[in-house]
Amino acid sequence: MSNVSRLSLTSNSQAATSPLRLLVLSNGHGEDIIAVRIIQELQRQSNAPEIFALPLVGEGRAYQQLNIPLIGSVRIMPSGGFIYMDGRQLARDVSGGLLQLTFTQIKAIRRWVSSQKKLGNKRGILAVGDIVPLLFATFSGSNYAFVGTAKSEYHVQDEAGLLSRKSKGTRWENFFGSVYHPWERWLMSRRRCKAVFPRDALTTEILKQWPIPAFYLGNPMMDGLQPTFSRQQFYNQDNQQQEIVRPFVVTLLPGSRPPEAYANWETMMIAVSALMASFQERDSIFYASNRVMFLSAIAVGLDSHILSQSVQSQGWRTESVCPIQIADPNILTFKQKNAYLLLTQKAYNDCLHLGDIAIAMAGTATEQFIGLGKPAIAIPGNGPQYNRGFAEAQSRLLGSSLILVEQPTEVARVVQSLFKDPDILQIIAENGLRRMGKPGASLRIAECLQERF
Repeated sequence: MSNVSRLSLTSNSQAATSPLRLLVLSNGHGEDIIAVRIIQELQRQSNAPEIFALPLVGEGRAYQQLNIPLIGSVRIMPSGGFIYMDGRQLARDVSGGLLQLTFTQIKAIRRWVSSQKKLGNKRGILAVGDIVPLLFATFSGSNYAFVGTAKSEYHVQDEAGLLSRKSKGTRWENFFGSVYHPWERWLMSRRRCKAVFPRDALTTEILKQWPIPAFYLGNPMMDGLQPTFSRQQFYNQDNQQQEIVRPFVVTLLPGSRPPEAYANWETMMIAVSALMASFQERDSIFYASNRVMFLSAIAVGLDSHILSQSVQSQGWRTESVCPIQIADPNILTFKQKNAYLLLTQKAYNDCLHLGDIAIAMAGTATEQFIGLGKPAIAIPGNGPQYNRGFAEAQSRLLGSSLILVEQPTEVARVVQSLFKDPDILQIIAENGLRRMGKPGASLRIAECLQERF
């Protein structure tokens, strides 16, 4: 065999066994988290890819925590990434340098692809989010895959058919046969698009009507939510034997972005007070109960002292002993009559699993809570994220599992109604699991990416 032939065979063998270089694009904090879950599973694979990232919105702290190298400039925009909900937010971002940042990021992506090509490396791009990272991936010149987190057919229809909508403008959302518009489907049907991972089975089924390599492998949002306990114990302090009891638990999800989350918290405190008052009514299913607990999942970026002041202004007093075993030594405990209110910044998963119902003014957290098969009550706020438009869209996405109320005082009526009807709770449980999927999606997507690339 000639030296040239040997060199050719060696080169081909190296190309076949060399790890993939994968660039991950995402456009939002929640999208970064989903991308990181997939990355962690990719890193556990044999012949794991070498991974780079470019968060299109924000600083990409989730990537930095994994020491994933960023290939270009990052910057926090004034809107925090919620420009599609408010035209004024888009104007603020443009004045804050959005266009300049976008052009810089496009150049960085093409420069990365070009450098990998010159080195002879296998390369691919994983776009996570909406049309923006998908668009960047399509025109990068590289093979790519897409994890669609922003859109679902549940926004416009369910298994029974199209949803009735009040606004005439909303008819355009499904005018072309899918919640994904023709130009988005075009991006997903290009030859270099190797895989599309929609967020639910219904959306996947619709996309398969076109030449789109769509795979339903679950929703990564439901991964990484394991609680810290195998069997949780609640204690009734009035019993000297510390009898194990099971209180009715309301999980509070105010969102993560200040100052919006603080305004949401004030609204939720009104709902909590109304709910407490309803527990004292003789026809209440919780009448005279000494087993009611409000469990607050507070983001690390929020000031717990600000929230504590609001709690105390509603008549709650601080308590030195926490009535629950929970993985947070710094948990703040308050008591009012026979109820407890806890603030924790380290036990998010436990808050989701322990709650019987949630009062929610959050995005991802609300969807994850409902994905565990539980109902949530939403109160539209005035912030850039959890406003009336967002809450209404989320209620369509999540169906019967999310109940919208106009005023926080209406929460008490909804809670009483729900827990008087076990059949409704069963329907809600099945609905949440169907719309959000089973855990393990990140691993299944990682394995599929290895195969498709």
